[in-house]
Amino acid sequence: MPQPDFHIFEKTVGITFRNLKLLEQAFTHRSYLNENLRSGLNHNERLEFLGDAVLELATTDYLYRHYPDKTEGDLTAYRAALVNTVTIAQVAADIGLNDYLLLSRGEAKDIGRARQAILANTFESLIGAFYLDQGFEVAQGFINKYLIPRVGQVIAERRSQDAKSFFQERAQAETDITPAYELLRESGPDHDKTFTVGLYIGKELMATGSGHSKQEAEQVAAREGLKRRGWTE
Repeated sequence: MPQPDFHIFEKTVGITFRNLKLLEQAFTHRSYLNENLRSGLNHNERLEFLGDAVLELATTDYLYRHYPDKTEGDLTAYRAALVNTVTIAQVAADIGLNDYLLLSRGEAKDIGRARQAILANTFESLIGAFYLDQGFEVAQGFINKYLIPRVGQVIAERRSQDAKSFFQERAQAETDITPAYELLRESGPDHDKTFTVGLYIGKELMATGSGHSKQEAEQVAAREGLKRRGWTE
């Protein structure tokens, strides 16, 4: 398989790398190295780790500035829907990332959910590469250009549903059990109580959450439960 021309990708996104090796690394899946031991490349997992953090900051910054009347819970839900695997993979495919992926022959044949995950991870790796090579503003500009326009669609399609509803849907789909919430304790004076609830699947305590109402505490617990189970889609 011929090596992709990464200069074409640079022209597509309008960003020229100082260190082209970073761009190549962003597209290099671990499986590729197993079949190309002498390629001299590194896989993209460290860049993905960095890019994920930059992506979270950039999207949080945008949502905070552009939705001043929304609550923390609303903004968290919008962000979760915006940066999930499905949304990011769609954006990555639209940009043409599929044409530049460096994969093993086996991975290259997979076009299902595994490819979605690879595309999403590569998108985050690219953000990490932009950040290292060009700085935060360039990485943020890339995110604002290609991902942020999906905010309206995310909200319109109600993919930013509240954490409780999302957790319940995933729990029922994955375990066939409806999650339950139990009040564990309450503290403070009557006019300023803090409630702590536990989120259970069957008898297993998945997460706890605290808030100034039972409803708020349940949302916090659900968000924590989503993180712990890795149910971010």
